[in-house]
Amino acid sequence: MEKRKLGNSGLEVSAIGLGCMGLSFGYGPATDRRDAINLIRTAYALGVTFFDSAEAYGPFLNEELLGEAVAPFRDHVVLATKFGFEGGVTSKGLNSEPKNIRAVADAALRRFKTDRIDLLYQHRVDPNVPIEDVAGTVKGLIAEGKVKYFGLSEAGAETIRKAHAVQTVAALQSEYSLWWREPEREILPVLEELGIGFVPFSPLGKGFLTGAINENTKFDTSDFRNVVPRFDEENRKANQIVVNKIIGFAKRKNATPAQVALAWVMAQKPWIVPIPGTTKVHRLQENLKAEEITLSHDDLIEIENAFSEIEIQGARYPQHLQERVGR
Repeated sequence: MEKRKLGNSGLEVSAIGLGCMGLSFGYGPATDRRDAINLIRTAYALGVTFFDSAEAYGPFLNEELLGEAVAPFRDHVVLATKFGFEGGVTSKGLNSEPKNIRAVADAALRRFKTDRIDLLYQHRVDPNVPIEDVAGTVKGLIAEGKVKYFGLSEAGAETIRKAHAVQTVAALQSEYSLWWREPEREILPVLEELGIGFVPFSPLGKGFLTGAINENTKFDTSDFRNVVPRFDEENRKANQIVVNKIIGFAKRKNATPAQVALAWVMAQKPWIVPIPGTTKVHRLQENLKAEEITLSHDDLIEIENAFSEIEIQGARYPQHLQERVGR
C-alpha cells in the first residue's frame, strides 16, 4: 500500500489506516479476541501501518488488544491512542488535566507493551483546561520519549491554532465523509495553512455509506447509533438517496459503494488518511482496495454535483455529544 505523510510533521503512514474502536466498543458486543487479533494482523499483512485506539474504547480493552496484535511487528507500525475522559469512561465527562494526561500515557504504554506512543491525541477538547496546558504536557512527554507526535480530535480552528503554537500538531482526527462535510468550511483550510494532517474517522458514515444499512436495519441495544438522530428510522429512509447515488456511481467504476466513499475522501487532499473500522476480514479487504480507485476530475465534479442537490437528514450526534465537538 502507498504511504502518505500527515502534513509537515514527517509522520508517514499507510494511505488507509484501521480504526479499531468497533472491535471492542460502540457498535455492539466486542469481537472475539482471536478474531480481532486476526483482523489487525491481516490488515498489517495487506499493508496497513496505522492503527487507531483510545483508552475509552472498552475502556482500556482496545489498547490491550491492539498491543497484543501488533507485538510481532511493533516497530513497523504507527500506534495512535487518546486521552481526555475521566477514568477512560465517556459518560463521566472530560479530564485533560496534565496529571491525568501523564497517567493515561503511562497506562497506555503498559497496555500496548511498548516504550512509546507514536501519536497521542486529546480525545475531546476540555473547556476546563487551557489547550496551551494540554499541548505543553504532551510536549513534555515527547521530550521524555514517551510520545512521538501530538494530535487533536474534533477540535475547533481556534483551539488548533493555540495548541499548534505550543507543540506542533501532527494530525487532527474528526468525522468526515460524503455525508458529513462540515470540516471543509473552516477546518481543512486551517490544517492546510499550518501543515497538519487530517485523519477522518467514520469515512463510511458509520456504515451507512456501504449500502448495508436501511430503514429496516435493527441495531444491537448497545450500539451507539441507536441514539444518533441521523440513524433514526425515518432519517435512514430519507437518506437512502445518498447511498443510491453512490451505488449507481460505483457500478460504473466496477467498485463498491464503500470503495467509492473512501476514494472520494482520499481524493480531497494528499495529507488525508481515513481510518475506516470493521470487524470483518472481507470488509477490511474491500475497504483497502479503495486505494486502487482513481477518481478523475470529472468524476469528482459529478459526485459534487450529485450531492449538492441532497440535504442530509438528521444530526450526526445527540445534543449532549454535539456539545463536545468543535471547541
